[in-house]
Amino acid sequence: MSELYKLPKGWEWKNISDVISDIKTGTTPPKKEQKYYDNPTINWFSPSDFGEHKELTYSKNKINKIAIVDKKAKIYQPNSLLLVAIGATVGKIGIIREEASSNQQITVMSFKNNINIDFSYYWFVKIKQIIIDTASAATLPIINQKGIKSLLFPLPPLLEQKRIVSKLDNLFCKIDKAIILLQNNIDEIDAFMGSVLNDVFEELEKQYGKTSISSVMKINNQTIVPDDNKMYNYVGLENIESNSGKLVDYAPSIGKDIKSSKVHFEKGMVLYGKLRPYLNKVWIADFDGIATTEILPFFPIDNNLSMEYVKHYFLSPKYLAKVMSNCSGARMPRLTTKFIKSNEAYIPMPSLKIQQKVVTYLDEISQKIEKIKSVQKDKMENLTKLKVSILDQAFRGEL
Repeated sequence: MSELYKLPKGWEWKNISDVISDIKTGTTPPKKEQKYYDNPTINWFSPSDFGEHKELTYSKNKINKIAIVDKKAKIYQPNSLLLVAIGATVGKIGIIREEASSNQQITVMSFKNNINIDFSYYWFVKIKQIIIDTASAATLPIINQKGIKSLLFPLPPLLEQKRIVSKLDNLFCKIDKAIILLQNNIDEIDAFMGSVLNDVFEELEKQYGKTSISSVMKINNQTIVPDDNKMYNYVGLENIESNSGKLVDYAPSIGKDIKSSKVHFEKGMVLYGKLRPYLNKVWIADFDGIATTEILPFFPIDNNLSMEYVKHYFLSPKYLAKVMSNCSGARMPRLTTKFIKSNEAYIPMPSLKIQQKVVTYLDEISQKIEKIKSVQKDKMENLTKLKVSILDQAFRGEL
């Protein structure tokens, strides 16, 4: 066993296998057998139920006792630790305080009497990156029970574990409250920008009326199948930030990683995310490239339309509300081209000179807002780093 660092006197390194009393993996009762899901009373957790909080108290899906009796699902005892062991969110962790169950992506651990469950939770939070690095990545990242059992665990006396947990609970509660306040500030700033956009375009609509989008813009439908060995400027929905009109986490991609048919776009086109449009993903391209077919590239019919003006209009809450009332699909709503071609899809059309003045005005406000948001985000990032630092101190016996 290779120790991570020297522990204080009275502590010792253990393998997880030395401190757990039981470890098991969840199962999924057959979906076709409704008898396991009628009148459900038992939380049945999946990775989507895990957040940033310690306690797991609610699951979107539930099962009944018949699933347990028929051995189609496993029941976990209170004060167990649930770890996401398969999938994109591998390493997520939470505690259950009452009986529960889970699907097969979750591994569940019960600990021996000399281990405080909250202490073990904080340790797994600290080593999340180690868990991710340990997970094999075939199609999906997976860490099996053998890999979990081989992880190291710093074991102080039980009283020291409880003291550390008390301090961490207190400090993390204060930090989390501060992070929530900062996020609320960002949400309020976004709402302010939305109200500005609505006010501007409502006034323009009063003065210049409604012009159908299909009469001033077209959607580029040209598609290509990427060559495996070529590099492309590929933009996915994940690369467009919600509500801001910004490109994020972007890098050119090789064709073999992109695979299926993609839509072509050119510099100056406005890219609009049609899948789950409530995310409000809008970006004006500053280079030529290709994008997922879940993005619609708009271009003007003539030179009397500023696409920067269009970008701001598409980002307005009023336009978004119009889009959402004309989507198809309940679980995965999509904007349809039928809506774009209808009279329901419109834009106020002042002269190009006035459009440019509007763009300048909105850009100035947007830039000021982005600076304020940047400060809030920096503070949130620093608080997150502080939590990491506090955890490091705690498990070195320095807290």
